[in-house]
Amino acid sequence: MSGISTASAPLWPPGGFRPVAAIRGGWARRYAPDMTSLAAHGTVALGSPAAPPQPLLIIGGRVIDTASGTDMLGDVALDGGRVVEIGTSLSRSPAARVINANGCIVAPGLVDPHVHLREPGHEYKETIRTGSHAAVAGGFTTVCCMPNTSPALDTPELVRFVLERADGAHCRVFPVAAATKGRKGEELAEIQLLHRAGAVAFSDDGDCVPTAGMMRRVLAAVKQTGRCFMQHCQDPTLTKGATMHAGEVSTRLGLTGWPREAEEIVVERDIRLNRAIKARYHVQHISSGETVGMIRRARAEGYPVTGEASPHHLLLTHHACEGFNTLAKVNPPLREQRDIDMLRAGVADGTITVLATDHAPHSEDEKQLGFDDAPMGMIGLETALALYAEALVRSKLIDWPRLIALLTIEPARLVNLDAQGIGSLRVGGPADVVIIDPDAAWTIDVSTMHSRSRNTPFHGRAARGRIRTTIVAGRVQYELAAN
Repeated sequence: MSGISTASAPLWPPGGFRPVAAIRGGWARRYAPDMTSLAAHGTVALGSPAAPPQPLLIIGGRVIDTASGTDMLGDVALDGGRVVEIGTSLSRSPAARVINANGCIVAPGLVDPHVHLREPGHEYKETIRTGSHAAVAGGFTTVCCMPNTSPALDTPELVRFVLERADGAHCRVFPVAAATKGRKGEELAEIQLLHRAGAVAFSDDGDCVPTAGMMRRVLAAVKQTGRCFMQHCQDPTLTKGATMHAGEVSTRLGLTGWPREAEEIVVERDIRLNRAIKARYHVQHISSGETVGMIRRARAEGYPVTGEASPHHLLLTHHACEGFNTLAKVNPPLREQRDIDMLRAGVADGTITVLATDHAPHSEDEKQLGFDDAPMGMIGLETALALYAEALVRSKLIDWPRLIALLTIEPARLVNLDAQGIGSLRVGGPADVVIIDPDAAWTIDVSTMHSRSRNTPFHGRAARGRIRTTIVAGRVQYELAAN
């Protein structure tokens, strides 16, 4: 579901929904969720994007919309894919269905500006459709997919391909286009044409723009579009053959270490290059605590620099790789507790303004390879909310309204979707709503997940805070049944 476009388009473009076919034999869970297990855990079937929206009334919840400063106990009425009223004791008569949100938070649908949906080219890991399943199960009504596909999203035709495939998705899907052709860092992509085709941002994610000369050209070209450039900060000359953080664990395991400096050098270089250009520059998946300080200083000096944190970098250290655990092998790597502490402090003081999952699906076969050969990355859409709540809210660093902002209006602003109402909950705006039970206790279980892949080190972890209902353009796209 490409939903609201970068130009002017209907809330939900036409497009049919094609359900995931159940695949029997082999590792079936790679392709479709175990419906028996889902039923046992109280998960209702996902809704159809093609169904017409019905009038809905959500009653008795704590309505939080940081963009408008709303934080109240009340009701939200939806009709025709729009929010039509927010208040108290709203009339039930127009509603085809009333949803009781007592004890829950009612918020704008979550926005993830950094996911890997693997289409085109790696559909055995994930597709736009299956990734949208995972998104709505995690409360995300809008996601932005990275260009490290095969081929890379470096032409207007491929950007349009993603938007067309998104028409049948459960959530809104927007493409981030490659900044250089083939993501090779050698030749500038057609930035203006990609922008006009519908790219909401630019990145060579999965690879860094390696040279200062090309980076200067990228920043200047992206500046002209008004969009942001998202940098994967990794100096390749410092990470050749590296598989995890350079520290005592990598030394003990006999693995090549990945130093913090590989990230920090790129951030420092790019901030310096961008001082005169002043393009909107965004640091993806921060792993080093020192990077937070660089961003803090740049922002204090008035430069347009932002950064994001992923759940795993706020919770796990390199010790998660003990025993050659490939599920904890990510790019950039998990580091040390001091890095976690500095990242959390950066979120708390407003230096880090965006939370993004870096949802990176890989097949079971790939993750069962040896540590040196297994791909980097973990899935994150379906577990993000609870993990962020653990790292940031339950640790009393921020409150729920700030967490909601970091997952809604802040990422929407990053990719310029706030101007179309995404990331906020206002009368007249899109009816993208999530209902969160902040106190629901549950256990993360990969057998209940909707992603095509299952690569997460958080399986079996006790969690608190869960998505109860996800509504996209006025349609209920995910719902958790009462146990």
